[in-house]
Amino acid sequence: MLDHTTSEITPRKALRVNPAKTCQPIGAMYAALGINRCLPHSHGSQGCCSYHRSHLTRHYKEPVMASTSSFTEGASVFGGSPNLRQSLKTIFQTYDPDVVAVHPTCLSETIGDDIPTIVKKASEDGIVPRGKWVIHASPPSYAGSHVTGFSNMVKGMVDYFTNKGEKKVKGQINILPGYVEPPDMRKLKSMVAEMGLTPVGFPDTSDVLDTPKTGHYEMYPPGGTKGEKLLTTGASEYTMAMGHFSSKDPAAHLELKGGVPFTLSDTPIGVQATDRFYQGIMEATGAEIPKAQLDDRGRLVDMMTDYQHYLYGKKVALWGDPDQVISLAEFMSDMGMQPVCIITGTPGKIFEKRLKAILEGKALMPVIAQKQDLFYLHQVIKKQPVDLLVGNTYGKYIARAEDTPFVRFGFPILDRAGHSYFPSVGYKGGIHLLTSIVNTLLDRQDRDAPDERFELVL
Repeated sequence: MLDHTTSEITPRKALRVNPAKTCQPIGAMYAALGINRCLPHSHGSQGCCSYHRSHLTRHYKEPVMASTSSFTEGASVFGGSPNLRQSLKTIFQTYDPDVVAVHPTCLSETIGDDIPTIVKKASEDGIVPRGKWVIHASPPSYAGSHVTGFSNMVKGMVDYFTNKGEKKVKGQINILPGYVEPPDMRKLKSMVAEMGLTPVGFPDTSDVLDTPKTGHYEMYPPGGTKGEKLLTTGASEYTMAMGHFSSKDPAAHLELKGGVPFTLSDTPIGVQATDRFYQGIMEATGAEIPKAQLDDRGRLVDMMTDYQHYLYGKKVALWGDPDQVISLAEFMSDMGMQPVCIITGTPGKIFEKRLKAILEGKALMPVIAQKQDLFYLHQVIKKQPVDLLVGNTYGKYIARAEDTPFVRFGFPILDRAGHSYFPSVGYKGGIHLLTSIVNTLLDRQDRDAPDERFELVL
């Protein structure tokens, strides 16, 4: 399909081919699902909500519930206030959520609907029942990416739930995980709990988009952080925020609104990023890393050593969400691999700056680009062929065209299983990720080996 992609790169300002991102409301919807008994609400046309739900459903293979204001031509001209008021009335009467998380789409953002005022009036008129919450964020599709939308919705949670002046709860810390998978969120909570601390994770999509099969349908799965718990985020002693793009703004807003200091860390993928995660918690709380985690670190380093001869010097191209890609590039560099091209579709100059700092002094400085697409990446590796591709499902066309091994990582993964059940964060997550990388390279080695080099033991 992409066999005729040329290596000649022409600057493109207004055109994206095979984008390395998707739109803000998807990230906002995903974040909202991390609140217990929360119904995400798409304030816009019905088609927008359907697309966002289907994209998340295809990735997680779980039903994603959300509602919509169902804009028609009339709402587009006269405003969506009546649609939102009627939607909230129907939602609370029929579906009885504890929280409704409103995210406007392009249409409602463009006409300028004043969501806080509409919600306030609905509450005064008794449309929003007592003890229920309606929160909102502003994530238009024509700016940022799904990572930006996620960040905006988490910031919205801080706006509506965090209170200043709360009496501090000893040992309680907020965990802002960034845009990660449900098993990553579960792993992060357990890593903090093993240090003797009480984590408040938000959002927390574990046990929401990876629920067990029970034979009984539940519109609101048991997972997610409860609204009552979110109200205590201002009482936490500290906040650990992971990922500059997805967690910095919410963490800074939480510090301003709730008086809770924070440490910003990279997403803990690989050895060094996980080390920094633990170091941040130790410096803030005085807690110690449990021996079990140190043992897992040793196992990861041991595996990196055992398979060094298969990894060293291998050239790799990476793409995806910036917070994850930054840590992933560092991890691969630590394993002796050489990132050749690293791109993200999310805008933000810190991406290039952070990667250059991490990879400084390496033999090969890669092509680094933010706000780019996979067509650009394909053109780069046409000039500089790689041994491995690592990124989301949309790279499979490049992998086929260039006959290059491919490890699926990030969001979305639409054509493989297991990504929503196994964590990538922490030392154990690193072991799982390293296993996928090594086995993919070994599969290719076996496929290409002549008879005399086709070994049983590697």
